[in-house]
Amino acid sequence: MNPITMMMIYFTIFMGPIITMSSSNLLLMWVGLELSLLAMVPLLINKKNPRSTEAATKYFITQATASMIILLAIILNYKQLGTWMFQQQTNNLILTMTLISLSMKLGLAPFHYWLPEVTQGIELHTGLILLTWQKIAPLSILFQIHNLINPTITMILAILSIFMGAWGGLNQTQMRKIMAYSSIAHMGWMLAIITFNPSLTLLNLMIYIILTIPMFMMLKLNSSTTMNSISLLWNKTPTTLMMMSIILLSLGGLPPLTGFLPKWIIMTELLKNNCIILTTMMAMMALLNLFFYMRLIYSISLTMFPTNNNSKMLSHLLNPKHNFTIPLLTITSTMTLPISPQLIT
Repeated sequence: MNPITMMMIYFTIFMGPIITMSSSNLLLMWVGLELSLLAMVPLLINKKNPRSTEAATKYFITQATASMIILLAIILNYKQLGTWMFQQQTNNLILTMTLISLSMKLGLAPFHYWLPEVTQGIELHTGLILLTWQKIAPLSILFQIHNLINPTITMILAILSIFMGAWGGLNQTQMRKIMAYSSIAHMGWMLAIITFNPSLTLLNLMIYIILTIPMFMMLKLNSSTTMNSISLLWNKTPTTLMMMSIILLSLGGLPPLTGFLPKWIIMTELLKNNCIILTTMMAMMALLNLFFYMRLIYSISLTMFPTNNNSKMLSHLLNPKHNFTIPLLTITSTMTLPISPQLIT
């Protein structure tokens, strides 16, 4: 693709969520969402094969449907109240339509079926943008209207997302699909707490992005997209296996790693609000998430050949690929639990 065209596309993707976050006008928020949507489509079809075309089509149809629903809700709200912002007097049906459309954009269950398929059909760096940066704009709208939306519907969507993120990742062998189901589960955790303490949603989003970036960077660096290809890395880049295992455990929320922090704080806050059954179910599903991350670590580290033949060790023969940001991101994504009092105050 032309470098100038690529620069314009990435600039548009960058500006879309910025416009949405900095706006108090619903129409401008919608414009920011549309900029992100239209700029992502060329990136999705940049890889010339039928799978990427299918992924781009699924993404466009789903996101365009969600955009039309939220635009309809904005126009109905303007017709009812004469304002371009949701108010306390806004009809509950309009707010529910907005919540459903934002759930479609975030890939929350039961509107999540497009996300694993789209992530599987695109390149790794595009998948990273889809699972991190593209989540910011819809979450910023939810953050602004969190005190208006129905908490019951929000909780149903949250618990469904956590369930589907946990169960859906169990039988997967493709890394991109596993990361997509991980994203669905993490979005469920963020939605569960947004009506009680939206600042914890932002903390969870920040930690999720910090965890996801080094994971995708290591997959991209080694061109690994399946569990089988990762299990063969032990003789090429042994240090990658250790860092990848630690990040996977952190994604699963195992203490004392950084990924445990948002789960710990969210469950504490939910228990303060007497959501005991919901918290118990979320903790059980977190164990399922941890299980399929442990299965990945098993395939990475415990499936080596039972011999020490030096001819199998290729790490000293190959030119190593260096990326100086991965160690820093790995340390940040695994060792920031001791500074948690500063993060939550």
